[in-house]
Amino acid sequence: MMSDQDPVVGIDLGTTNSVVATVRDGVPRVIPNRSGQPLTPSVVAVAKNGKPLVGSLAKRQAITNAENTVYAAKRLIGRRWGSKEVEDARRVLPYELVAGPEGNDIRVMLGGRPVSVAEISSQVLAELKADAEAWFGGPVTRAVITVPAYFNDGQRQATKDAGRIAGLEVLRIINEPTSAALAYGFGKKLEKKVVVFDLGGGTFDVSVLDIGQSVYDVVAVGGDTYLGGEDFDRRIMDWLTFNFAKENGGVDLRQDKMALQRLRDASERAKCELSGTPTADIHLPFLAAAGEGKAALHLTKQLSRDKLEELTKDLVERCIAVTEKTLKDAGVRPNQVDEVILVGGMTRMPRVQRAVRDYFGKEPCKGVHPDEVVALGAAIQAQALAAPAAQGGEVLLLDVTPQNLGIMVVGGYFQTIIPRNTTVPTNQTHLFTTVQENQTSVRIAVLQGESDKATDNELLGEFVLAGIRPARRGEVAIEITFDISADGIVGVSARDVDTGQEQSINVTATSGLTEDELKRIIDAHLDDQLEKKQSSADLERARARVAATVDEIEGLVPAVQKALERSRFGRDAVQKAEGVLARARLAQEGKDTDELASVAEALDRTLQLFKGLAATPPDGA
Repeated sequence: MMSDQDPVVGIDLGTTNSVVATVRDGVPRVIPNRSGQPLTPSVVAVAKNGKPLVGSLAKRQAITNAENTVYAAKRLIGRRWGSKEVEDARRVLPYELVAGPEGNDIRVMLGGRPVSVAEISSQVLAELKADAEAWFGGPVTRAVITVPAYFNDGQRQATKDAGRIAGLEVLRIINEPTSAALAYGFGKKLEKKVVVFDLGGGTFDVSVLDIGQSVYDVVAVGGDTYLGGEDFDRRIMDWLTFNFAKENGGVDLRQDKMALQRLRDASERAKCELSGTPTADIHLPFLAAAGEGKAALHLTKQLSRDKLEELTKDLVERCIAVTEKTLKDAGVRPNQVDEVILVGGMTRMPRVQRAVRDYFGKEPCKGVHPDEVVALGAAIQAQALAAPAAQGGEVLLLDVTPQNLGIMVVGGYFQTIIPRNTTVPTNQTHLFTTVQENQTSVRIAVLQGESDKATDNELLGEFVLAGIRPARRGEVAIEITFDISADGIVGVSARDVDTGQEQSINVTATSGLTEDELKRIIDAHLDDQLEKKQSSADLERARARVAATVDEIEGLVPAVQKALERSRFGRDAVQKAEGVLARARLAQEGKDTDELASVAEALDRTLQLFKGLAATPPDGA
């Protein structure tokens, strides 16, 4: 059992922004990052000088360094190379994607080397871990991390691996809508049927839950792991590039990565602005070169809320279609829902809110913070896992399988054994027969997905049942049993009913990284952490030196002011000194030890000047 001195956190690892939270004195709260902000951009970069950057620092230089700035990694995590989503991403992302060593997973070219998506996500998690450690004043090693409800086992495992690389023991992976419901119901005695409508930066989820006291029973989940704010931004970008080309002789902005990044930022800002105003002005000067001897081309457009709704109408309709299917799976009509909880930044869009209201026939709940509620719920679950029930840790989650689980059968088809939305833990058995004369073995391929075609689904594992008695086709019965534990571990066994011969495996999803690769990455990360600790110590020493010099200079100010009253000289020098002090204060807020060293030298010169002024005798003395 963990102690109060051993803090645990909940992390919402988002597509656009990530959040870390904890429970302090019985109250869930967001932990601000070291810049004092609740949200940390899920952006990772390698600067032109080779320095790794994470969060706001990475996002700020994205325009000038687009090829080495990775955003929206969550849309790629755990996906297979060659999948439709990856091919779509390769067409629009400014950074390069390549196949992994085995040709199955994805790597991102970052700083001239291929990096797994799990490593990219681990850098965001490591930044959040460091923020939490700064807030707690001690180490943080355990966390609950959230994922979209519709993530498959491979995507969940990749998220776990990212946690391991970041130095976190991942106590549990829980679904984002379930986490939001936990935060919504925390401390309340509720008896409600709730729908969580979660439209974030890159993914969409909808979950139906029965909440009773401290029991959260997930009835059904649905979603689209490639539908979110990024797609709304893309529609604005396409509209801008099309009109720009039409107005400027066919100039294609898509060929210029820096222009594309500026367009992306402007599109996101306009989209956010239109949630509060009817129109948004987009002005991007010097966006493209017009040709030899011609002035640069500028982009100036006004986007109305009505136009944005027209451009994204089908995206909103996709959300409602998924919602309708999920309620049908749950056997629930819209008018039977007590509360609809909006989660994710995109639910601020008025058109999304109207669509939800029209479908359910009631105003959605806006009583939770759409950006923070998922992390708060994860913190509540972390506390429940860490604390005895007597200390308020009693929360029971009854979750479901997000997608069908089954095996490949003759003809390359997928036979479902455990349907989606089955409550876990669960156990299901199905009888099959041999398909060849005198067949003595059978290969069992375990799959997860929604397609009737086996190859379109995710392969979780495979094994061979040998020693089957030779017989005519169809005479030998093979019993296949699936068992899913409360922690989501899938066990599959196959047994020859006649002979009792049996074979089984525990299916372990893969993120695309082998265990050896993971160990190498984790070891390298530990080395980086040691180096960062050393760099951090150097940084603090440099800051302390600057702070001490600033204090000494400011202590001389009264004497300098008196000297200036008696003297005609030195006022210009004092103005320059004030500029040095302003630069020093800015440098203290940053992380650049070279800048701090340069500032320290300038401060030393200023200190000598102030000492000289303070000792200046009156004119004519």
